[in-house]
Amino acid sequence: MQHTRTWSDVYGSARALFEGRAGGHAWLIAAPPELAGELAAAIAGVDGKGRAALVVHEGLTPLLAAVQEERPRGVIVIAHTALAGGPAVSVPDTLVEDAGGLPYREGGEFPAWTGEDAGEGAQGECPAASAVAGLGVPVTVTTPAALAATLTAWMDRTPHGR
Repeated sequence: MQHTRTWSDVYGSARALFEGRAGGHAWLIAAPPELAGELAAAIAGVDGKGRAALVVHEGLTPLLAAVQEERPRGVIVIAHTALAGGPAVSVPDTLVEDAGGLPYREGGEFPAWTGEDAGEGAQGECPAASAVAGLGVPVTVTTPAALAATLTAWMDRTPHGR
């Protein structure tokens, strides 16, 4: 996929868009800043149709806004450990004022989730995955090193995906 655009959203999150061949689906990759270093190269190395948007975010509000804006077929959450699913989570209500963008409130109750490729793997708490699941969007959690393989496999399982 070819990197076509980079920008910062109203929350101060870094965003990037990668486009593949015509057709396909929209995908979203969400990562915290400390795990985002090699993700652009991994996405660029994927041979697929459609587009993949990357959001490097702190907190859940920028992630939820990106999901609603991008309307992806699925979301890949980047974490230290790949997870197959996780319990519901409660995120305390807080005011975020120092993220480099618009101050905002976030928090709430988010549901338990099962990953799109949940055949095997550990269960664990992942607020980002729970938040995405709360929007009714398929989600999976993987590591930075496994991103390209995860995205390629998901595209392969999806009709007209790759």
